[in-house]
Amino acid sequence: MTASALRALHHDRTPGDPLILPGPWDAASARVFAEAGFPALATPSAGVAASLGYEDGATPAAEMFAAVARIVRAVPVTVAVSADIEGGYGLAPKELVERLLETGAVGCNLEDSVDGVLVDAQRQADRLAEVRAVAGDRLFVNARVDTYVHGVPDGTDQEAETVRRALLYVAAGADCVYPIVAPPDSLPRLAAAVPAPLNALGLPDGPAPHALGRLGATRITFGPGLQRRAMAAVRGIADELRKG
Repeated sequence: MTASALRALHHDRTPGDPLILPGPWDAASARVFAEAGFPALATPSAGVAASLGYEDGATPAAEMFAAVARIVRAVPVTVAVSADIEGGYGLAPKELVERLLETGAVGCNLEDSVDGVLVDAQRQADRLAEVRAVAGDRLFVNARVDTYVHGVPDGTDQEAETVRRALLYVAAGADCVYPIVAPPDSLPRLAAAVPAPLNALGLPDGPAPHALGRLGATRITFGPGLQRRAMAAVRGIADELRKG
């Protein structure tokens, strides 16, 4: 699937029918999700890191790109793969885009924090604009907004800052914005304020994906949640074997 086809999946959706993108962490899990009929997948950096034996945020760029390439190869060409490439691994936009496209991915997440600290919003917008200029229409760019996961400076309105950053990123060429862990009750206001698809994080103890869609989310991803659920099942198997 091309980036243009992935982009089209995000538009003209009805409320309550968001695009659901499971998060494969390796080739085997990607095949399972593809065989279940999902048209697009979104790799979680934390889930991939765990599968490779790294802590979240510690995966070397080369290993992350190689893992994404294996996931892309594991699914039919009709299934789009978007890759979580964290903050971009310190790579210049041209090299970042080239290495990502070499994996076969047609989309990416880029976050606006480094080591748990928000970066300057205009600087991030400029970086996104460079990525867009290099990639053209070959990548669906999902701009992650980390105001809720890392917080904002004292005296700053969290929702207003989220909207400010999102508007800058959309103006820079982002196809979608992702205010990760935004409270569900903020989604209607965020969706109304930002003229782009809104990505919400699906959590086991949160609203169901379709409920998030009714609140304004266009797209639902799960971070490392699905990988962690799978590992919980493996731990259950291990406990059974020890008792056996």
